[in-house]
Amino acid sequence: MAGNTGECGNPTYLVSCLPLFIKEAVSESEFSETTLSAAPGDIAQLPCYTLGNVTPSLTTWTKNGQEVIRGGGSSPSYAPAGDRFTVLYDGSLSIKEVIPGDEGSYLCNSRLPGNNTFQTRVLLQVTNGPENVSVSIGPATALSNGTLITYRGSNVSFNCSGSSYPSQQLTWAFRGDSSSNDSLVSTSGSWLDFRIEDIQPSAQGVYSCIANNTVSHQEVNKSAQLLVYYIPDKHPECMWVAAQYPSHIQFNCSWFGAYPTPTLHWEFSPDAHMVVPSPNKTTFTKSETLHISLIYSTPHTIISLLCLLEPPFPEGDPLAMAVEATSITLTCTETSSIPPANTTWRKGLQQEEIVSGSKYVLSVEGPNFKLTIFNISKDDEGVYFCRSENVLAVSELEVYLTVKPSSVNTGVIIGIFIAALIVGAAAVVAKTVYSSRHQICLVDDDGGDVLNLVESDDEQIFQDTVPQLPPLTNGCHTTLVQIHRIPSNSTPSSWQFYFTEEPVDLVSF
Repeated sequence: MAGNTGECGNPTYLVSCLPLFIKEAVSESEFSETTLSAAPGDIAQLPCYTLGNVTPSLTTWTKNGQEVIRGGGSSPSYAPAGDRFTVLYDGSLSIKEVIPGDEGSYLCNSRLPGNNTFQTRVLLQVTNGPENVSVSIGPATALSNGTLITYRGSNVSFNCSGSSYPSQQLTWAFRGDSSSNDSLVSTSGSWLDFRIEDIQPSAQGVYSCIANNTVSHQEVNKSAQLLVYYIPDKHPECMWVAAQYPSHIQFNCSWFGAYPTPTLHWEFSPDAHMVVPSPNKTTFTKSETLHISLIYSTPHTIISLLCLLEPPFPEGDPLAMAVEATSITLTCTETSSIPPANTTWRKGLQQEEIVSGSKYVLSVEGPNFKLTIFNISKDDEGVYFCRSENVLAVSELEVYLTVKPSSVNTGVIIGIFIAALIVGAAAVVAKTVYSSRHQICLVDDDGGDVLNLVESDDEQIFQDTVPQLPPLTNGCHTTLVQIHRIPSNSTPSSWQFYFTEEPVDLVSF
């Protein structure tokens, strides 16, 4: 065996040793198969004998059991049907401008010098694509960078298409904050779509359409980023704060819970009567209603707000009275001002502002603004102003304080007045009784008799009809007693003084 190997190593024995290698090659490659892929339009070259530089004398190529072409020698051989198939000098099969349908299992059968044969199989795959892969997501709006945006609650459709030869697999995949390249849906056709109802922010992420050629395993990935915009369910929160000057006000509006972070712009209605001296300051002229629109620029959403502005109107008792050396609290109430007014207490026609101290104490209890004045004197008497001011107007409540003397002097005055009243009343009664002393009439409730007492100075009136009584021994005047019968239909309720000028029956004792 070693000698044979040595002889074959000698160039003179090259031809005689060649058949041995060929026979071994045939036995080892009898069932081997080579796989090649080519795209339409390409040139495919199917190899046959690759073990040496020996030129086969005859090579036959068959496809699926049917002969395609045969040829041999040092010159290429062309197929009778045209020049797309060619057998090269080494037995390889060249296919020019491959087209769909050229795929299949090819068998090469080569006859070598020495009447030896060599066979090999080649599997030709004609593949194309994936190509023309496209995605469509909507309804959505494309930004300048290609990112798509939609809005929470929308019904969004996802469509994917592509072409591959001989077949393909289409897959929709999703990559978001809480998932990593999850497969959503897949198909073996040329079109794939699915739909998300009432899309939520959790569906925000990157959506990929993956097209895979099932033969060549070539893959094309087409992706799109989808953002889900949303605005909060509640309205923006607006509030005002006091500005440097009472005639100015600052509105602050915020809108939390929106994605992306909103950029708000101010827009005023024509009837708001606004004067805008600078971008950061807005001055209000007299107006009672302010219409404000907040423009959410991304997306372009307008939220209209109605801000009611009301002038202040302080209310309270316009009159107050206090006694010297005491204290008093003046109160005014302001509830109508929007925005809240700046309320102060002022004194006098010059409206000097009052500040808290030993004499005055200012306090606020809800809508009530109180001014307490201690150790009141006559100097504290006068007009006080409860002054309320906001961005719309200035309103004032005028309170007039009257200061009266202390209670000690008042008691003396009242005592003197009552004493004088009593003395005067007594004098009047005495004078009345004295002026009526000449006649007193007493009436009995039960007897119906009238007792008339007549003083003796008037006795001469009755001298012609009534005998004069003799004078008493003590020298005093006598008194005439008369009894009058009152008619039965007249019943006095008590004894009275009664005076009569008409003549009556007189009974003398």
